[in-house]
Amino acid sequence: MSIKIYLDQGHNPRDFNTGAEGNGYYEQDITYDIGQRLYRRLAANPNFEVRLSRPTPSTVLGSSNSTSLTTRVREANAWGADLFLSLHTNAAANENATGSEALVYSLDLPVPTGVAEDILRELNLTTGLRNRGVIARPGLYVLRRTNMPAVLVEMGFISNAADANLMANSPELFAEGIYRGLVDYYF
Repeated sequence: MSIKIYLDQGHNPRDFNTGAEGNGYYEQDITYDIGQRLYRRLAANPNFEVRLSRPTPSTVLGSSNSTSLTTRVREANAWGADLFLSLHTNAAANENATGSEALVYSLDLPVPTGVAEDILRELNLTTGLRNRGVIARPGLYVLRRTNMPAVLVEMGFISNAADANLMANSPELFAEGIYRGLVDYYF
C-alpha cells in the first residue's frame, strides 16, 4: 500500500496569495519548481502516490487568500492523503537569517514531527543549510484544518542572498533532501 502525499507548492503565481520576494526571486516560482522536481521523484517510487496543488505554472487556487488555502486543504482531505506537505521559502527583516525549518500543528504529534525532523536532517545534508528545527504553529490554516498529518517546510530564506540563490539555482538539492527525508521516515 502506497503513502499518499498531497504536495502543496505554496502560494499562487499571480493576483492573490502570492509569496515573498527577495533577491530578485519569487517564492511562488521557487516552490513550484522544487515541487515539480520532488513530485517526479515521488511518482517514480511505487511506495508513494502523489498529487500536486499546482500541476502547471499558471495554476491559481481559489479566488482570494482564504479560498486559496481552503482549496488546498479541501483537495487533500477529499483525496484522503496520508500527509499534507507544503513547500515555502522563509523571509525575515534580518537578511542574515538563514536555514531550513519545518512547521507542524503540535510537537506532541509524532507523525508530522517525525516527518519534519527527517526532512530537515536530509535538507541539511543535501544543501548545507542550517537546520533551524521543528516549530509548532497551530494557528496556520493548512496545519489545523487538514484531516491528516501536515508539515510546512520553510526551505530557506528568500531574504538571504545565499539561501535564495541556492533555492533558485540548485532546486534539485532541495527536492532530493525532502525526498530522502520522506523515504527515511516512511521506509
